[in-house]
Amino acid sequence: MGFVNEYKDVRAYGNTKLSVIQRNDKKQMATFLKQYERHLRLQHQKIVEIDLEYTNEPKEMHKPALFQLCVGKTQSVLLFKLSIVERCTVFDNFLANPRYTFVGFSIGGDKTRLEHVNLEVTNFIDIQKEWRVSEATKELDCLAEIAGLLVNDYYNDMKKKITNEEHKRWGSLPLSKRHIKYVAKDTYTAYEIWYRVTITRTSFVAQS
Repeated sequence: MGFVNEYKDVRAYGNTKLSVIQRNDKKQMATFLKQYERHLRLQHQKIVEIDLEYTNEPKEMHKPALFQLCVGKTQSVLLFKLSIVERCTVFDNFLANPRYTFVGFSIGGDKTRLEHVNLEVTNFIDIQKEWRVSEATKELDCLAEIAGLLVNDYYNDMKKKITNEEHKRWGSLPLSKRHIKYVAKDTYTAYEIWYRVTITRTSFVAQS
C-alpha cells in the first residue's frame, strides 16, 4: 500500500527551511519526478543532489535503503524507499538523463551499492574530488576552499546529532524526526555547496 509522509519547515543549513516528502508508490514517484523535471528545465545549472542510506547488513552486502534527492530549496527534498517498492522506470530514466548533473559527496560507496540493484547514475560527480577550482585565481580558489570547509564542519556537526544505532534504521518505518532533519541537512548542504562552486567557475570563465 502506498504512503506519503510530508514534513514542513525542516531546518537544513543556516536559516534555510525545507519541506521533505517520503514516498513509496511508483505512480506518486513518477508524478513528483515530473515536478522536478519542470523545475530543472527552467534552471541554467541543472543540479540534482543525490545521496543514499543503506540497509542494515554487513558492509559487503549493503543495498540502498533510502534515496535522497534535492534540486534546490524551492522544491521538496524527496525520499524514496527502494527497499519497499518495485523498480520505477520513470526513476531509472531520470537517473540516466545526461542533461542533469548529479552530485554527491564521496560517492564511491554509493556507486558500488547501486550496482547491487542494477542502477546507474549518468553524469555523477563527486564533490569531494571535484570542488576545487584549479584554474581560478587564489581569491576564487579560496571561495571553493570555504565551501569545502563547510562540508567538513557540517559532517562533524552531524556526527553529534545522529547515533550509529540510528544509522542502522534507514530501512525501518517510520523515520524519526532526527532522521528527517539529518536527511534534509545532508542533502541540501551538498546541493548548495556544488551550486556555489558551479557559480564560482562560471563567473571565472566569464571574466577570462
